[in-house]
Amino acid sequence: MVLSNKRKWLTTCGLVALCPAVAFSAHAQENETKQRGNLFEEIVVTAQKREQSQQDVGIAITALSGEQMKRLGYTNAQEVTALAPGVSTIQPNGEANYAIGIRGVSNSDFTTNVESPIAIYVDEVYISQMSGAGFMLFDMARVEVLRGPQGTLFGRNATGGLVHYISEKPKDEFEGYGSITYGSFDRVKAEGAVNIPLSDTLAMRVSLATHQGGGYIENRVNPNADLNNANEFAGRVQLLYTPNEDFDLLLNARYGSQDIRTGFFEYVSAINPDATPTPTEPNSNLGGYNDTDGDVYAGDYDFAGRNDLSTKGLSATINWQIGDIKLTSITDYQQVKRDYIEDSDASPVNYFNFFLTTDVEQFSQELRLSGGTDNFNWVTGFYYLDLNISDSNGTYSPGWFDDFLPVAFGVTPADLGGTNGLLNPYTTKTKSWSLFGQATYAFNEEFALTAGIRWIDENKTHDYRDILVAFPDTLVSGSDPATVEIGDAVLPYSGERNDGNWSARVQLDFTPNDDMLLYASWNRGVKSGGFNAPLLPTDVLVTDQFMNYGPEKLDAFEVGMKWSINRTSRLNVASYYYDYNHCQAFSIVGLDTFTLNADCKSKGFEVEYQTSPAQGLDMLFGVGFIDAEVNNIPGVTFDVDTPLGVVAAAAPGQTLTPVQTPKWNLNGLVRYEVPVGSGYLAFQADAQYRSEHFFALIESPASTEKGYTIANASITWIPEEDNWSLRFFVNNITDAEYTVQTFDLSGNIDNGGVFFGMIEQYYGRPRTWGVNLSYSF
Repeated sequence: MVLSNKRKWLTTCGLVALCPAVAFSAHAQENETKQRGNLFEEIVVTAQKREQSQQDVGIAITALSGEQMKRLGYTNAQEVTALAPGVSTIQPNGEANYAIGIRGVSNSDFTTNVESPIAIYVDEVYISQMSGAGFMLFDMARVEVLRGPQGTLFGRNATGGLVHYISEKPKDEFEGYGSITYGSFDRVKAEGAVNIPLSDTLAMRVSLATHQGGGYIENRVNPNADLNNANEFAGRVQLLYTPNEDFDLLLNARYGSQDIRTGFFEYVSAINPDATPTPTEPNSNLGGYNDTDGDVYAGDYDFAGRNDLSTKGLSATINWQIGDIKLTSITDYQQVKRDYIEDSDASPVNYFNFFLTTDVEQFSQELRLSGGTDNFNWVTGFYYLDLNISDSNGTYSPGWFDDFLPVAFGVTPADLGGTNGLLNPYTTKTKSWSLFGQATYAFNEEFALTAGIRWIDENKTHDYRDILVAFPDTLVSGSDPATVEIGDAVLPYSGERNDGNWSARVQLDFTPNDDMLLYASWNRGVKSGGFNAPLLPTDVLVTDQFMNYGPEKLDAFEVGMKWSINRTSRLNVASYYYDYNHCQAFSIVGLDTFTLNADCKSKGFEVEYQTSPAQGLDMLFGVGFIDAEVNNIPGVTFDVDTPLGVVAAAAPGQTLTPVQTPKWNLNGLVRYEVPVGSGYLAFQADAQYRSEHFFALIESPASTEKGYTIANASITWIPEEDNWSLRFFVNNITDAEYTVQTFDLSGNIDNGGVFFGMIEQYYGRPRTWGVNLSYSF
């Protein structure tokens, strides 16, 4: 439906949550005193596969422009959810993995054959691997966070929503920018891009970024091997061919790499098997070790872990206008390779080191046809995905096997040929295709109806082994060719799934005036079944009951309002109820992770309010409330009488909370711009609060984060020329200590247990500062 000029002006800001930062994009002539603010930049989103103002789309959307992300200092994909209510960033093993939780829909599994129910897309291409999703943000046009199922138009695993990153595209003029940041721990971030018109029909854009510097985790054993350092590089080259107004071809080649010392965990003694910390008790498993200095950013690591990751891809996007119909083709090939290993015992003893490897190839093809008139828009298409995963996980654990084998089996490593670890290789192959369509019909200027459906057919095979091995003493990778296989710990497992699912959408929009949109919708989101790859399996666990989980289906009912108030404020509200059928619930038991079908429900609301009450002053506030529960999950529990300490156990009627789901999520931002001389200073402060949440379905003290607040502040100077800026910032200004993941490894082998008498705690970043200089041309 064609918007009136008034409606267009009133819907120009992206999301309520981040309008303050857009003031930078306005030109100085808008205000002769150079005091800015109260200026809105239009953010056009493609949440429905066509360009629309965010305020005209009946979906709860957080949209950030590239300029906003720069001014907020975002340089990594993990940071963009900070000011989105109802959204959580998930780091299942620290900075080496990345996933997102939305409205209680999440999965923290770090075994990479398990795909997240919150999809991540980059330039309309699906990113299947969590290990490849924590990429650097540079030269971005915008990001769109869509809350609620997006199954009809995006399709692949968007049960709870998705995040779509859109890069800047080549243009027909010469331009570019450069940015460099220096800050805490001698870290340097640099990025830049140059746009080169090669001819009247061909343009190229080259974008590069790097991040280098020291680690913020002190290693007292080896001061030259501090953990969580920075060593990243990313690049993107795009060619846009536009021979006429009706056709364009975009080629996108991309590469990213990271090689850092990671796997940091803060050691907490927990000798008792009930996950209760015993902070003053020395650990006999670890030679009497304990860490009582109270510094959560320091430890005694004999083994400097690593995350060696590389991603690369090539895509071709064609847009062809054929009369009144537009044809879009997106062809993509990508690879993810990863070698990860960590000092899991977080001590100076060579006791237990977890590793995983990733080798993934992904091919996808999407074809779309779309068209429309003033009151009718439609899109239909076909999607195909071929995903080949060849991964492994395991453990190099000389100390643990020395202790564990005599207790569990009455044998020694020497009896089993020098066994000192487990190697679990597995392959998962997925072939999926789907057909989809969606249409919107506007009955008049007030009412519009949207309906869509997608059919998905998926075949998945899974082959898994658990092997007793002898690793070389010089091991630095789980794929070391010198590894000697001793024999299978349990019988190998093979499984196959053939799933047929459908998703759908029905929505009614009501626009009573140019300033307001009211909507009510029903969405069905789906995610096909899959397979687990446990680290410490038993004959009980390596069965279809625990290795194989079925599809999940989510019926989401939502009502919402988007209201522009007096050209100075916006209020967006959404309320929802989710009813799951066989939801894929995630659970951690010891070092093992499982995704199992259960019954889930979730309800909640989100409120986003932005206002510019005075010249130069912008404020925003966001509130997210989630009441989510998991019921009747097939569980696992500890039993010291079994060899690996775990047996199957049901928990009928037990109500639990999904992982990484705080009941309350609050955020706020205040920005004030003051004219100074020939330019102006922008003062900005923002904060976010997450209430209590859990890292495992077993809501033990070890898996509980009580809640925390993170606050940031910055001062930016922008001169009259407006093509460069100088920004000073402090993140986590109160130096809050908060955990982003924990693992309960309590118990004591000397007392007949399995694990090694500790709790692993992974803390978020401490207070950091930095100075950024940016220049555009």
